[in-house]
Amino acid sequence: MFSPLQQQDVRLPHKTALVDAGHCPCILIVEDEPIIAIDLRIIFHEHGYDVLGPATSVDMALRLLNRARPDVAVLDANLRGQTIAPVAERLQSLQIPFFLSSAYEAAQLQTVKVLANVENVQKPIEESRLLAAARRALGST
Repeated sequence: MFSPLQQQDVRLPHKTALVDAGHCPCILIVEDEPIIAIDLRIIFHEHGYDVLGPATSVDMALRLLNRARPDVAVLDANLRGQTIAPVAERLQSLQIPFFLSSAYEAAQLQTVKVLANVENVQKPIEESRLLAAARRALGST
């Protein structure tokens, strides 16, 4: 059976231009929980972002980064038991800002150097906090 998460390479065009009238930023979503991934995709799409993903694994996210360059990324800290650190390191090397959407507490994230001090919009996700974190990562208000 076809799953919406099998369309990881698809960029959705934005419906509204609430971010910046001159540029629709592209956000990479890396999330392994299908319901959360779809919610994130809908939220960002409805607020004027082009959406890349969701990537549901570290390997999938790294493959997407080899083919596309998002403006920002939102990452879950743990994908099916694997740390998101390799993706975060790749984003840092490409100078692509990112933030987390994870149930982990700050103290737990401090143990992974690349995730230490990265903004975390904790789960359950509140839409306004999520969008504000994306704007901050992009350097907007």
